[in-house]
Amino acid sequence: LQLVHGRSDVTLRSPATLATLEALATWGYVGREDASSMASAYRFLRILEHRVQLRQMRRTHLFPERESELRIIARSMGMRTNPAAEIEDAFGKQVRQVRRLHEKLFYRPLLNAVARLDSGEARLTPEAAEERLRALGYQDPRGALRHLESLTNGVSRRAAIQRTLLPVMLGWFADCPDPDAGLLGFRRVSDALGATPWYLRLLRDESHTAERMAHLLASSRFATDLLLRAPEAVQILVDDDELSPRPAQDIKAEALTAGLRQVDPEAAIAAIRATRRRELFRISAADSLGLLSVDDVGPALSAIADATIQAALAVATASVLVDGTQAEDLIEFVVVGMGRYGGEELGYGSDADVMFVYRTREGVDEAAASDAATSVANELRRLLALPSADPPIDMDADLRPEGRNGPIVRSLASYAAYYERWSAAWEAQALLRARPVAGSPALQDAFIELIDPIRYPAEGVSSTDLLEMRRLKARMEAERLPRGADPALHLKLGRGGLSDVEWVAQLQQLQNGHELAALRTTRTVPVLESCVALGLVAEQDAERLIAAWRLASSIRDAIMLSSGRAGDSVPTDYRTLGRVAHLLNYPPSDRGAMPEDYRRITRRARQVMERLFYGLT
Repeated sequence: LQLVHGRSDVTLRSPATLATLEALATWGYVGREDASSMASAYRFLRILEHRVQLRQMRRTHLFPERESELRIIARSMGMRTNPAAEIEDAFGKQVRQVRRLHEKLFYRPLLNAVARLDSGEARLTPEAAEERLRALGYQDPRGALRHLESLTNGVSRRAAIQRTLLPVMLGWFADCPDPDAGLLGFRRVSDALGATPWYLRLLRDESHTAERMAHLLASSRFATDLLLRAPEAVQILVDDDELSPRPAQDIKAEALTAGLRQVDPEAAIAAIRATRRRELFRISAADSLGLLSVDDVGPALSAIADATIQAALAVATASVLVDGTQAEDLIEFVVVGMGRYGGEELGYGSDADVMFVYRTREGVDEAAASDAATSVANELRRLLALPSADPPIDMDADLRPEGRNGPIVRSLASYAAYYERWSAAWEAQALLRARPVAGSPALQDAFIELIDPIRYPAEGVSSTDLLEMRRLKARMEAERLPRGADPALHLKLGRGGLSDVEWVAQLQQLQNGHELAALRTTRTVPVLESCVALGLVAEQDAERLIAAWRLASSIRDAIMLSSGRAGDSVPTDYRTLGRVAHLLNYPPSDRGAMPEDYRRITRRARQVMERLFYGLT
């Protein structure tokens, strides 16, 4: 209130809270009874804070949990009969009263400023309302007032409920980095679902759900866009169980059933995408609300991609005919996940790196089988690339043998011949992440049997191959880093970033995977943890590598969640940094510390990497 009114009223320019409350009441900005209640609560809470700090002899603002502590502090404040229960009750009453007054004094006048109904109270002028919204952090207060007017005007049940909800929600929006986006998102969701009986009843009766939705709308553009495409998914926010990743088999079964119900392949893909959209919202919402760790997110997003590709492959295979014969009768077909997808470490903006494998069925002409396999691969890619407002599913097949110059799909025999004759060290390294994700189970097993001796060589890594790996890594660092990017802040290719950690883990797999089954996994963190258990890497070294990998992955995900756009560098502009740091649970006063934390953690990881990978001391 000082920020809003103190510009024009010198009587409000006091640095003391109680003196300011008295001035606000004296000059009519708030009622005397409200000011008195606020002052009484302030005195109680200050005394309580001082008693807690004196008891612990340290700076703290947390209400004690132990009953013995509560009894001591309560007695010091004059509570004698049942001190622990009395102080808990008094504290609860005071904070509820303060919250009620906070909403009444700060947020409700904003609604009165735009309401057409006679509220019986003095109204803020539009200018004063805009000033108050600006103080709350709104960048476009005039636009915010238009949204408030649209949401609250009228005599409908919907408008009445929204007038009740909005004072609280405005405060929740203001707690987040982008309150403008929160209010706009709420208006758009309400426009889509306002006539649905359960929607407003859910928000009115389940305040926890309303709070979650407010925080989501004001902090995650990625999740908001998904919600606006499927507003009924707001029901997922009701409880923690709904926000937990679903079992992979359940998602796969649902996507496959949805796709095969449709006759037209493009309609089938639309149905499959609806399942994907809802599951992406579930994970992005849970992640944005702090309910998932980065170790949970990668496997969950990879499971959604698996289900989508499996269902789309079934549709593509069923729609391909070669000389009147269905593709399924000519070939077995498999999609192999590679890179971060194969490692079950997908981020929200990651491509799905893949390879395609087929095997000719007995008695089938090889040329017809090759045509069928190529047609299935092309149809699968076409269907998944169809224009849509959903996040894209980009299938990248560049990690196949011979890269972009090689055929898009190969037979199992062709892969075997290629790897036997031409396989390079980098291809063996790439195969460490290979994980069949869709298609014939028998062919999946045969492909794994083929590549295991290549990616886990019996002789380990020769000195020639190790030198080639080191040269390739150094060249990547020098040539692939985008022009102008800060090497200390690039999440993937920068010093101590994702690539550094992954190459250390993969070198250990190439050297020891043949002998040690615990290293035969496509995931980075489990490899490093197994290296510690097996005595290959010191525990502190692994901890530093894993900490850097997790932080880089978390920042990468938070960039996509907050903005809806992928990014590979730690943000440095204030607004973007604030949004990303908020999702990583940095307090508002300390969000600028994130880049320095990243530099410190990755600097330590780089030191470990240079010693374990490059052999530097």
